[in-house]
Amino acid sequence: MRYMKWIGLGAAVLLVISCFTPWVVIESRNITVSGIDAGGTNFGKPGYLHFFLTALFIVFHFIPKVWAKRANLPVLALNLGWAIRNFFIISACQGGECPVKKSGIWLVLITSLL
Repeated sequence: MRYMKWIGLGAAVLLVISCFTPWVVIESRNITVSGIDAGGTNFGKPGYLHFFLTALFIVFHFIPKVWAKRANLPVLALNLGWAIRNFFIISACQGGECPVKKSGIWLVLITSLL
């Protein structure tokens, strides 16, 4: 079971890295949106909430107490919910144009599941 801690830590690190990669590209306006750069759109910076929740996850993940494991469940649920929200909001078609999904948005979703 010791390897599970390292899988969780690896997923957390990959989640943070994927917030810096491109999530979607809006080709008609030549805009690339990532977790920390909205590229002139009104999406904000959704990666910062992932950073905060990932930091909480890492702290709770390495505390060997039952209360820390239980406190980690709502943190994980919020992180997964935020990832699903970003996936549907940021990659949604607007005004007849659909942005091209890049690997970053998929990595955020997959690592939030892990």
